[in-house]
Amino acid sequence: MLPAKVKNLWRLLHGRRLMDFTSLTRKAYYSRLVLGIETSCDDTGAAVLDETGTILGESLYSQNEVHLRTGGIIPTVAQQLHRESIEVVVHEALERSGVTPSQLSAVATTVKPGLALSLGIGLAFSQKFVRKHNILFIPIHHMEAHALTIRMLQPVPFPFLVLLVSGGHSLLAVARGIDDFLLLGHMLDEAPGDTLDKVARRLSLTKHPDCSTLSGGQAIELLARSGDRRKFPFRTPMGRIYDCCFSFAGLRSQITMSILKKEAEEGIEQGTLLSCVNDIAAGTQHTVAVHLAKRTHRAILFCKENGLLPSDNPILVMSGGVASNQYICKALTVITEKTGLRLLCPPPRFCTDNGVMIAWNGIERLKEGKGILSPSEDVCYEPKAPLGVDISAKVRAAGIRLPPVRMKIRS
Repeated sequence: MLPAKVKNLWRLLHGRRLMDFTSLTRKAYYSRLVLGIETSCDDTGAAVLDETGTILGESLYSQNEVHLRTGGIIPTVAQQLHRESIEVVVHEALERSGVTPSQLSAVATTVKPGLALSLGIGLAFSQKFVRKHNILFIPIHHMEAHALTIRMLQPVPFPFLVLLVSGGHSLLAVARGIDDFLLLGHMLDEAPGDTLDKVARRLSLTKHPDCSTLSGGQAIELLARSGDRRKFPFRTPMGRIYDCCFSFAGLRSQITMSILKKEAEEGIEQGTLLSCVNDIAAGTQHTVAVHLAKRTHRAILFCKENGLLPSDNPILVMSGGVASNQYICKALTVITEKTGLRLLCPPPRFCTDNGVMIAWNGIERLKEGKGILSPSEDVCYEPKAPLGVDISAKVRAAGIRLPPVRMKIRS
């Protein structure tokens, strides 16, 4: 049994915590200004938004140039760059917004999924910040934020189909609410953005005069515009597997074998630009686009068969870094026009990782009162975190075969 004095002290402290949380929630309801912080991979982003989605202030530090020099993202390097830049990035976003920490309703921060060392920097900074200024904290799922960004830009009612494609992820899901997703398909090995980056590195595209400062995906897209994809007709992955999951590792093996063959034919060593580099880029981009389009086509048919999307004006949202690739967008447009859906993509600046999408997800959660924590609560980051309820096995069991579609895409 606890002594009476200890019991009374516990009640007093517990009551005070409840009162503090209630007062913070009441303040958040009326002001609804959210600071979003993003450090899930290699971009340090921060932004302040109001409840209408107006960006009051934003700052973004990209590590792209550093990782181009090192030939890929090294987690410890990314961690150190986040550590060096996060305070400056947050300060800039607040200063540009004209909002002081005391005026904020909450801080929303990416806590899953992503690189563990990168997530840790953002979470540690955020928890210190909210405790110092006594502000509510909203943990954010990175992929949920990507999926909902479009709702900041225009009215998009639930439910809708979403294709999320980036350097670390590839998935298809039905968004039924701000924290309610049905996962139709996911990546089995590597993400499309990762494949494009690795092919670009194998082709040594940083040595190309037009590509020295571009990411791998950007370099592939640029060179593909003047290439002939028919010279490298790579086989589309998973043609006989009737689900909505993605695989790109086998495609990359095909591409690597073609590069080795061409290097032998031209008598050059790895690290020297091939004369047919534009054609390989075009073939690579086209096959990635077709694979994404076919899996999305099956997802649409599954949703229609199971009544998962509205019959009136159904929507497909494509988001994530790879969604900024215009050729891939055109490939998805072929499918949406065939199936009667409307394709929506955020502008390229909102497709890549940024603090704006995290702040907006915080705004949406604040409005619905979901996932809001007191500043004193402890939170752990999660490098691996699935999105929603996985029904990919049900999709596979349906065994939907696709009708033929002519993928005529102009660069």
